[in-house]
Parts: sequence; C-alpha cells; structure tokens
Amino acid sequence: MSLRYQAIKNFTTRKELPDVENPLKITSIFCQNVFTLKTAREYLSDEAYKSLVSSIKGSKKIDRQNANQIAAGIRQWAESKGVTHFTHWFQPLTGSTAEKHDSFFTLKGDGTAIEEFDGGALIQQEPDASSFPSGGIRATFEARGYTAWDPSSPAFIMEIGNGKTLCIPTVFVSYTGELLDYKGPVLKALEAVSKAALDVCHYFDKNVTKVTPTLGWEQEYFVIDEAMYNARPDLLLSGRTVFGHAPAKGQQLEDHYFGAIPERVYAFMRDFENESYKLGIPLRTRHNEVAPAQFECAPIFEEVAVAIDHNTLLMDIMDRVARRHKLRVLLHEKPFAGINGSGKHNNWSLATDTGVNLLAPGKTPKTNLMFLTFFINVVRAVDVYADILRASIASAGNDHRLGANEAPPAIISVFVGNYLSQVLDAVEKRVTNKFDEQDEAILKLDLHKSIPEVMLDNTDRNRTSPFAFTGNKFEFRAVGSSANCSNAMTVLNAIMAQTLVTFREEVDALIDKGEKKEIAIMHILQRYVSESKKVLFEGDGYSEAWAKEAEKRGLPNVKTTPYALDAMVTEKAKKLFEDTGVYTHAELEARHEIELENYIKKVQIEGRIMGELCTSHVLPAAIRYQNALINNIKGLMDIGITAESYANQKQILEKISLHINKVSDLVEKMIGARKKANNISNTREKAIAYCDEVKGKFFDDIRYHVDKLELLVDDESWYLPKYRELLFLR
Repeated sequence: MSLRYQAIKNFTTRKELPDVENPLKITSIFCQNVFTLKTAREYLSDEAYKSLVSSIKGSKKIDRQNANQIAAGIRQWAESKGVTHFTHWFQPLTGSTAEKHDSFFTLKGDGTAIEEFDGGALIQQEPDASSFPSGGIRATFEARGYTAWDPSSPAFIMEIGNGKTLCIPTVFVSYTGELLDYKGPVLKALEAVSKAALDVCHYFDKNVTKVTPTLGWEQEYFVIDEAMYNARPDLLLSGRTVFGHAPAKGQQLEDHYFGAIPERVYAFMRDFENESYKLGIPLRTRHNEVAPAQFECAPIFEEVAVAIDHNTLLMDIMDRVARRHKLRVLLHEKPFAGINGSGKHNNWSLATDTGVNLLAPGKTPKTNLMFLTFFINVVRAVDVYADILRASIASAGNDHRLGANEAPPAIISVFVGNYLSQVLDAVEKRVTNKFDEQDEAILKLDLHKSIPEVMLDNTDRNRTSPFAFTGNKFEFRAVGSSANCSNAMTVLNAIMAQTLVTFREEVDALIDKGEKKEIAIMHILQRYVSESKKVLFEGDGYSEAWAKEAEKRGLPNVKTTPYALDAMVTEKAKKLFEDTGVYTHAELEARHEIELENYIKKVQIEGRIMGELCTSHVLPAAIRYQNALINNIKGLMDIGITAESYANQKQILEKISLHINKVSDLVEKMIGARKKANNISNTREKAIAYCDEVKGKFFDDIRYHVDKLELLVDDESWYLPKYRELLFLR
C-alpha cells in the first residue's frame, strides 16, 4: 500500500487526540512563564529592580553588580518552576531561532556541587559564529561570536514535553562587532525612528518624551494532516507542493472564509493559544481564512521588538503543538497553487508616551496637523524608498505569492482611501473641498481654512494594496507568512527615521528664515504631497491596467528576488542605513550575500525534489498505467475488436506517452541548467541563473505535464496525495 493510501486510511483509524487545557480565564495563565516587571518586583532588590526598569524604559546599561542580582533573581524564579537549564535565545540569519542549553549546575574548586547563574552568564554567551550565515564576515577558522542580553524583551520559560528551559532573548554579533542576526538591526532602526519622531513631535507637544513604534502582525497559515504531509516529499523538504492539479472544488464557493472552524483544528488552535498565553503572547483573533485548510491568528498591538519576538516564538509553538495533534502547519507563502497564499500583514504605527497614536486623526487643529505631518511623511518615505521596502520582503517563497489571488503585487504603492485622498489634494492645492455627508464622526481640521475635514476611520480596505492606511495605522500586507518581521520592520522604521530627520531639517530651515512654524510645516508637507503622489493608488492592484500605469509613473515592478535585492546595496541604501546607524556597509553587503545564497539554496532544493519526484513517483506511476493501457489495447486487438472500439484508449495512451516524454526531457534539461548555474562563482549571477534559467524556464513547464498526468493516470496508481485530500480531508 502506498503512503498516500496509508495516509487516507489513517483518517478512519486515528486514535484519541491529546486533551487541551481549558482555563477558566485567559488572564489566569497569561505571562505565567514570563519574567515580567511584576515578577521582577517580587524577586529583585530595589536597586536591581530600578536598574532593570531603567534599562527597559530608558535604554540605560545595567552594571555588572546589578546584573548579578538580576541573574540570581531570575534563577530563583526559574527554579521555583522546575527549570534546571538556561539558554541565550537568538535569531540568526537562518530564518529560525537558535539556542544552546547550559545547566545552572556547576562544581566549585573543592568539588562542591551548586546551582549558579551569575550576571556574566546572563549578559553574554559565546556561540560559534562561523556556523551561521555571515555573508563572508566570519570564516570557518574565525569562529568566535557573542550573544548579548536584550533586557527590553523579557526572559521566559519554554516548556517542551516535561522539560523546561529558561530563555534569555539576545542579539547575536561577531567577534569584530558586526550584527549577525535579525534583532540587532531592528533595535537600531527603532532607536533611530523614536528619536526622529520625538524631535518632530516637539513641534506640537513638548510634553512627549518618548515615541514607540508599535506592531500588530496577522499570521496566516495552512493546517494539514501529518500523514498526508509525510506522504508528500515536496512539502517535507521545501514547504510547498511543487506538483498538484487543482481540485474540482477550491475556494470558488467562498465558503471557508470565517466559516465554522473544524473541530480538530479548533483543538489545535486552543492548545497553541494556551502555550502562547503562558509566554505573554497576547493573541486575540482566530478564524478560517479564504483558502481551504487556511487559517489566521492575530494579537493585540505591542512594541515592535517584543511583537517580533512573540511572532517568532509563535511560529515555533505552532509547529510543535501541531505535531502533538498529528497535524502540520505550513508557513510557506504559497504551499498550494491556484488558491490564496499566506502573508503576515504588519500593522504599524507610532505612539507617544502621552497616549497619542500619531497616525490617528485628532480632535483639535494642532493634533490634526500632527497627524497630517506623520501621515504624509510615511507616504513620502514609501515613495522615496519603495525599492528598498520591496527588497525587505523578497524571498523565494514570496515570489510565488506576490500578485497572486489575495496577495498584493510586487509594485509598492500606498492606499489611503477616498477622503484622505481629498485631504492630500487639498494640502497640495491649498483649496477647500466639499465633502459628502457621512454618518461617522467628523473631526474638524481648521488650518488657515484651507484644509477639509478629516474623518475618523475614513478608509475602506484594499486587499490588493501592499501598503494601506486602515484608519489609525498602516498595514504592510506584502510581508510573507514565513518571514521574520524584522526585515520589513527594520527597513520601514529606518526609512521613516530618515524621512523625519530630513523633514525636521527642512522645516527648521524655513523657521530660521522667519517663517511661522505652522506655515513652514504646511509648506514642506505641500511639497511632499506633490512629489510623492505618484505612489498613491486607490484601485485594483491585480489589474494589468495598474501595471501599465505604474510603469508610466516610474514605480518599480520587480517580480523576483535576485533583482529586488539589488536595491539593498545601492548608494541610496548605503547612505540610508549609515545615516540611521542601522547597518555598516560591510553588514549590508553581507546581508545581501546571505539573502542571495538563501534564495539559491531554496530554488535548488525545489529543483532537486522536482527531479526526484518525477523519476521516483510520477514517471513510474505513469509508465505502469501506460503499460496497462498497452496490454488492454493488445488484448482487444487479439480478439479481433475493431480499431474504432479502442480509439479512446489509444488516445489516452498517446497523451500519457507525450507527457511522459516531456517530463523526462524537461527534467534532464533542468538538471543540466542547475549544473551550469552551480559552476557560477558570483553569487548574484548564480541567483539570477537559478531564477531565470532553472526556475523560470523549467518549473512551470514540468509542473504542467506532471499535473496533466495526475488527471490521466489511474487514481489508485498515483502515489502523491492530491489537493482534494490535502485540503479537504479533516
């Protein structure tokens, strides 16, 4: 019996699934495995507690003496929960998290065994830097690297089975100081935008002392049965199905979106949510997504760095808990052709310590001018740095998704809605427009009687826009579901920081010339609107008309990763990241190299698995059925049946033979193209060769013929689970 039929049989013989904890209230388990400030107050001395708070809220360094006290308090708390080991938890450029466990156990000089965790172990560890992607910064013989404690993200206890480990969130740097992780750059970008935004805030409110970027991500994912997953080598090795004909029913009935959650998936959701709550991940929403077997979860907004840590943790939790339920979570951006892919929408805003969302319209002329200032500066930032923003979400997986079904196109544009479009027109033209009456609350923007009214929640939602304003935040929809949010957030906050710095300089220059502050601000905003309106688009991002219009406007439409990544190493990009202090030139070049290498490896793996599946699964099944047809036709001929009576069998045989030959021929040519690409030493040229000469020329054609064979070959002979089984069997 093939793995496919064994997997189908499992549905009728499946054993009881694990029980799921059912807390009376989420608050009863929320943060129970997190060393929160409330917990720190209980376990730390006043001095150590104040030092920790100052580090978290005021970005002040913790001295060694206080670090020892904090470490002792964290150990005491962890041991009270049964923890024996700790690790520095970090996010190297592999795309997953990393950890090395050490025990609290140690021996003193006289042989006495004790439990110990000092400030040195809390602050710093030394993993092997040469074994992680470094883009040439570290060689194999240059192994030293460091993980350094990030106090802004709280320590937590990870429970896996009966084991518990204390995890210390850290950044990862090389011996020579270069950043080798996702977290370090985003922390620098957050610092840059916070300072730049604070300086601009002081035009309007001197009481603001801190601006915090916030993030609310929406995680989309697919869930399929584990046995089905194991019977698909392509899912196992590449995360997506490289073959598979569309089922008769896909998502065309639109019956899955917001539908009743299947009981088995519901149990899995409750289980991973409980694990998330214990780790302080504030999940709020769960629902069916548009495609069959696709779902989504989303949290309450948090400070960006903590939100990123929580999303990274969540992906690990979902994978682990799914296995417990004999399920598998697919985080690939496009695991199934012909239906919606999965994204990780990043909802981003800026908040002050006085309780103001800088991207929400206010109730007074002053606060509305502040809103317009930050709103227009975001549009300006996206316009000027659209190519770098596009590069931040580039990946082999996202190339399959962008521009398909619900995903936005590769063209970076901004959607602001009808009413804010009119506001921007009025800012540019300095005229008063008349609005239609609306039922919603209307806020008056009374600046020199030239700016029309601004409505709260005044935008529709545009699912085809990669960067949309949604009332009090911007939604960066183009981020891929498997991505670490850090890349997108590093770039978005860096370009915003740079834009605000330039804005402040230009406004100050006008003020120095004697212009009133409000008038100076309006002059610069008016110019920004005029220069950046080409990036504004309110229509259907999927349409061919928009692609043509975007080309006329000069907007980039870079559809594949190797070309999109070029934007990261331009002089403009180097200046941006140098001025904001996010990357050195060496770090930027290294990241470019790593992203290209990652793309090459992923396409290479997909090419290999396509070849393997064709030779070991597809062609044997097709040839077996081909032989059955041949024997059938021979038998009919032997008993004297006329040729017309077996014409259909012969026609099917001819089709199968054609597709067999095509598959065999194309696979051989693809292997040749891969070998040729592998001989290219320049990483960028190699990535382009894999993109254009391997993937571009062969993947779709091979798939076409394999999918035709799936339709023609006897169902019982087909080895690979089909889409109808992967997507609809519960």
